Amino acid sequence: MSFFEQFFGSSAKTSMVEPDEALPGRESPVLQTPRPHTVLGTSITGPWAPGTRVLYLAMGCFWGAEEIYWQVPGVVSTAVGYMGGTTPNPTYEEVCTARTGHTETALVAYDPKQVTEEELLRIFWERHDPTQGFRQGNDVGTQYRSAVYWTTPEQAEAVQDTLNRYAEVLSAKCYDAITTELRPAAEAGPFYYAEDYHQQYLDKNPNGYRCHATTGVPFPAAV
Repeated sequence: MSFFEQFFGSSAKTSMVEPDEALPGRESPVLQTPRPHTVLGTSITGPWAPGTRVLYLAMGCFWGAEEIYWQVPGVVSTAVGYMGGTTPNPTYEEVCTARTGHTETALVAYDPKQVTEEELLRIFWERHDPTQGFRQGNDVGTQYRSAVYWTTPEQAEAVQDTLNRYAEVLSAKCYDAITTELRPAAEAGPFYYAEDYHQQYLDKNPNGYRCHATTGVPFPAAV
């Protein structure tokens, strides 16, 4: 039984909710008083130093995704939240009904002088299975879909390049096509910060839940 099924029942939706059927949400954010990053000590909402870029990555359970990225040299801050949906300021419980349209997303703020977009995306492609559609391992539902939402032209170019390269090696290994949602962040809509207890969850709970069903196929080295 998946985490979603255990806590919210076995009727996890695997099709996107129509906007006019989405939950209404609320005007106020669910994270009203953001605290500093418990590992990095930085703000999780910014502002960050000039030149800092932000990339939004969804790869299944956002607890594990955030933990992966706060360990990467050059990453300034991370946070978890909900993105790509319709409902304003959704709660975790609402997102888990699959009636908000959001996917669990990690915000990654980084210094491009210290870490490249290609490196961040190499980690993204390798550390989950981007071919699974509305699921990741045992977690089933639209809120677990793979997605990349970019904020700069450099990121957009790197996303397309790394997608093409990884799709080729996956195809050679007889994997299905990549299903990752690819959109500019401005098109995907706001990043709604998740509740405080979700932020840096695996620092607060080192033995907590992780789910990332990798393909085991390494990202191809640059030619």
